[in-house]
Amino acid sequence: MTLDEFARIQTRRSFFRECAGGLGTVALGHLLAADGHLNPLTPKPPHFPAKAKNVIFLFMEGGPSQIDLFDPKPELEKWHGKPLPESMTKQLRLAFIKPSASVLASPRKFQRHGQCGTEFSDWLPHTASCADDICMVRSMYTEAFNHHPGQLLLFTGSTQFGRPTLGAWVTYGLGSESQNLPGFVTLTSGVGTSGGATNFSSGFLPSTHQGTLFRGAGDPILYLSSPPGVKPQTQRLALDALRDLNQQSYLKSEDMEIASRIASYELAFRMQAAGPELLDFSKEPASVLEMYGVNQEPTRPFAVNCLLARRLVERGVRFVLLMHASWDDHTELNKKLVKNCQITDQPAAALLKDLKQHGLLDSTLVVWGGEFGRTPMVEIRRPDQADNAGRDHHPIAFSMWLAGGGIRGGQVVGKTDGLGFGIVEDKVHVHDLQATILHCLGFDHTRLTYRHMGRDFRLTDVAGTVVKKMLA
Repeated sequence: MTLDEFARIQTRRSFFRECAGGLGTVALGHLLAADGHLNPLTPKPPHFPAKAKNVIFLFMEGGPSQIDLFDPKPELEKWHGKPLPESMTKQLRLAFIKPSASVLASPRKFQRHGQCGTEFSDWLPHTASCADDICMVRSMYTEAFNHHPGQLLLFTGSTQFGRPTLGAWVTYGLGSESQNLPGFVTLTSGVGTSGGATNFSSGFLPSTHQGTLFRGAGDPILYLSSPPGVKPQTQRLALDALRDLNQQSYLKSEDMEIASRIASYELAFRMQAAGPELLDFSKEPASVLEMYGVNQEPTRPFAVNCLLARRLVERGVRFVLLMHASWDDHTELNKKLVKNCQITDQPAAALLKDLKQHGLLDSTLVVWGGEFGRTPMVEIRRPDQADNAGRDHHPIAFSMWLAGGGIRGGQVVGKTDGLGFGIVEDKVHVHDLQATILHCLGFDHTRLTYRHMGRDFRLTDVAGTVVKKMLA
């Protein structure tokens, strides 16, 4: 064989793969974790020391009415039944109602709570008892006025499909401290969200960073248990063979998705032991189960998820997303809103108290909120029924709250006008919220990037400012 013929059949990759017993194998050895498999979720240091290590995001899909829960507006009584001035509404984009719709005053009673004196609706007595731990943000805003775009913007920083979500960015940046559970776990209750899996997708990040959807009863993940008659030793041998085949493919292609697949198979094997223990509440004190409302209705489903969130964080899971739907109260506002408050108020407050009792609140950032709020104006689809009144989507001024790691509780950030229509102080865009969450975890949001299609992407797109007033 001539030198030219040899050059034609060789490639640089094949040379390094074959040379000296396979330099590719040597390189792979440096990429393998202690258990012998590539682990993209190995814990990583943040950009700077941080107070928060974990996040629990209580996502209230549909848009909770801030006017009836967190932002009292007694001035609405003067406008009740009347349209707002055209000067206020002429540029307003609404989903269903017209800008000339009449104002609907809230019948809710608000009271100050805690040493801080933050006002809460009478439908949130349990959350109100945590007032001194909560940073209430009354000046949130977004550009998206429909549900799915709003959820995409909240969780991915863009209304376009295919971007990584907040939980995926967090595990990409920090990895996970859990060896036997996913780094990013999703729990659901209610009727299902508009965004669905796009709220916990890994987008163009490696699929290891995708949120893993858990069930609240039985196997946390479908098909997690082995079929009858399949012994762990047999399954281990099958996984070893599959791992070896995947590793050969990885050496040839260097495709990170293959590495993610190897890690996922191994994680699933370990989860078969960890999953049942996670869902076993028998060792939890009866007082804790009662505090959450685990054994009663209507709190049970959301309470189980909140208690699971605490147990997941205890076991090193980095990001837990609880999605409860739906707060989309276009009609029957009083009937539907009180129901969701009855379901979520007690468990959410119990989560804060339980984290605090376990010494986890200082290192766990808890976020509560939806993709937007509701209008001060009424939406009545059947005018002959006054109790059918609801509120339309309102993206330009709404409320969310945060507590725990890195956040200064016992305060209100931002202010809306007397009608709850617009923001008059400390506007906080969803990109600013994302930047602040990442800051609490030790990240400069402008430096947490991933190169895709020739450019560096980040969660906050090209915007976002850390809200220093929110920080401890």
